[in-house]
Amino acid sequence: MSESAFPINSESLTIPTATAKEIGARYADDYQSGKPYHHICIDNFLPMDVIEKVRADIASLPEADLAFDNAEEKLKSQYNPDRLPSYSRHLFQAFNSRPFLLFLEEMTGIKKLIPDPYFMGAGIHKTLNGGHLNIHADFNLHSHMNVERRLNVLIYLNPPWKEEWGGSFEIWDNDMTRKVAGFTPTENRMVCFSTGSNTFHGNPEPVNHPEGLPRQSIALYYYTATWDDTRVSHGTIFKPRPGSNDASDKRDRRRRLLHDVLPPVLHRRIAPRLRRLGF
Repeated sequence: MSESAFPINSESLTIPTATAKEIGARYADDYQSGKPYHHICIDNFLPMDVIEKVRADIASLPEADLAFDNAEEKLKSQYNPDRLPSYSRHLFQAFNSRPFLLFLEEMTGIKKLIPDPYFMGAGIHKTLNGGHLNIHADFNLHSHMNVERRLNVLIYLNPPWKEEWGGSFEIWDNDMTRKVAGFTPTENRMVCFSTGSNTFHGNPEPVNHPEGLPRQSIALYYYTATWDDTRVSHGTIFKPRPGSNDASDKRDRRRRLLHDVLPPVLHRRIAPRLRRLGF
């Protein structure tokens, strides 16, 4: 097999900083020319030894930290890296290290990226057969650190995967009128994309593996210290595909209405409490 795109050492989980920066620069044009928002798909991303060791680690995961089974997120579960075996836990630490940040900065052009030590919403994601994640834009504020979400990285852990088995990652245009791109969640494929309030994406087609295998991925999120009080925070914004029966996010519409009608001082005081109550 050819050398991986990001040849991190599979034992020490390190890579020279200069090498990481050079690899990022190599992919910069492709990433920054992505439409309708910046994105890239890189196959054979990590050494296969790394992928195989992570798959071995998650083969007998305990009960998930979070599980979703509703109209928008069906049969999806999430595992925080703190609960993973040693090798995979250290890999997530490597993804928060300076070399990987510099790789991302060179590729994306987004400087001063901040990793998430809490891995809020990140970690190992698993979707069972019949499960899906509707098209959406992600939450834009890390509430613990008060930083702006800027970047998502997904690395797929499945064996070789066919499009007809569902679960493909889809990119939609800003007006939700058409799908722009789709990527099957196949072995060792990495998808990276910039995030904003209209960067719509998801895997809305139900997983349908003939042997019942789940769709599994590493999910990583990165931030910048660019948030200020003029910005409006929001949770995940779901959007239905045209002509589909996809659910839309009534909760987000309620939150936006509150923002519009409440004085800013009162909204800042009340909104966090309502979010904790699921409003």
